[in-house]
Amino acid sequence: MIPVQGLSGKTVAVLGLGRSGLSAARALREGGATAICWDDNEAARDVAIAEGFTCTNLKKQGAFDDVARLIVSPGIPHLYPTPNSIVAAALKAGVPVDNDIGLFFQSFGTPEWDSFENMPQVIAVTGSNGKSTTSALIHHILTHAQRPCQLAGNIGRGVLDIDPAIDGEVVVLELSSYQTELARSLTPDVAVFTNLTPDHLDRHAGMGGYFAAKRRLFAEGGPDRAVIGVDEAEGMFLAGQLGEGAADDRVIRVSVEEKLTGPGWQVFARKGFLSEYRKGRQAGSIDLRQITGLPGAHNHQNACAAYAACRTLGLAPRVIEAAFHAFGGLPHRSQTIAQADGVRYVNDSKATNVDSAAKALQAFKNIRWICGGLQKEGGVEPLNEVSGDVIKAYVIGREAAQFAMQLSAETQVCTTMADAVAAAMSDAQDGDTVLLAPATASFDQYDSFERRGDDFIAEVTKRLEQA
Repeated sequence: MIPVQGLSGKTVAVLGLGRSGLSAARALREGGATAICWDDNEAARDVAIAEGFTCTNLKKQGAFDDVARLIVSPGIPHLYPTPNSIVAAALKAGVPVDNDIGLFFQSFGTPEWDSFENMPQVIAVTGSNGKSTTSALIHHILTHAQRPCQLAGNIGRGVLDIDPAIDGEVVVLELSSYQTELARSLTPDVAVFTNLTPDHLDRHAGMGGYFAAKRRLFAEGGPDRAVIGVDEAEGMFLAGQLGEGAADDRVIRVSVEEKLTGPGWQVFARKGFLSEYRKGRQAGSIDLRQITGLPGAHNHQNACAAYAACRTLGLAPRVIEAAFHAFGGLPHRSQTIAQADGVRYVNDSKATNVDSAAKALQAFKNIRWICGGLQKEGGVEPLNEVSGDVIKAYVIGREAAQFAMQLSAETQVCTTMADAVAAAMSDAQDGDTVLLAPATASFDQYDSFERRGDDFIAEVTKRLEQA
């Protein structure tokens, strides 16, 4: 646990008692603060009370008298589309609003660091797509290189649940826009921006607000190094804002769409090959085509970003390449779960929107595509532009028939995962890929994309064992 510093003897309100909220309350208590907690869910309050916390209705008049700070969980809006009433009351009372990420950066450094030979560092990763894989890949590379490291944030453990840093340790954080937009302290040593595509736009009042939330990690965080994906206009703009010129190698530009040139520091992937250039000369290269845990251009972008971040720490290209080959990928993200009779089975249940599904469809050939679920705004017709390698689509979900009508590929309405897997496996031939990439939310049939992916794995495994 990271005890919160700077709030000892003060009262701090915690709104939302999920993983991050309870973790913040514990860390506040460990640091000598008094945490008063609230969640509209009675069961969540009962858990906090069982741990000895006081639950106070923060909606009451005068609830913020003598409160030093309000800590808000990520899912609670503080500005758009409308502020939560408790957050609005805190702001009106002049109480600073923060989150667990802000508390972490405020508290991570300690006097014990004065005796360390190598200062601990933080690598923070944000972006629309690929940040989980990039964060996990950086952590994997560091572990493979026998560097002390921890993984936390939006993946793995909560930021305040990790252990206090040891000499030379690296903490890798995955941070969502919900986390970066509110944290009062943001001071990573290395910050990574993977890409930007439309997501959470209601929460941020459009693309401008969404980009602004991501940008805070760099503009206000002031990292020593910034790894920036420049395949979108926003990334190119951000890199231009942070750098002092083309030769400023504090900014490392990353691309999977073009070869990057110039006197600065670039990492890019073309035709399956990663290349690193610095001061106009090639400094490293890796053949990504045979790395099974990183299939497709979107994962090559993740590989470039992770490679660049680890190079800032002084790791050699061959050390990073060896770690790439040992990376198995993250569950539910282009995860190869089986190969049998020449057929590959891939679980990409995390492909919950059109953009992420499109990347999955572009990563494989001869696809038996299992898709469908609770559609998001805009429909799925844009996927027809990248479905050239789809042999047939097997559609699941309560809206399966409506979903199927939007697709140009041959379709079969299956409704359930069991029927879709059975049909796809029956049709599959040598060289095919049975791919779960739903392009939708899971909530019509499952309570999470993980449950949906687990169901796919179970159905495939059961049928392979019966074969």
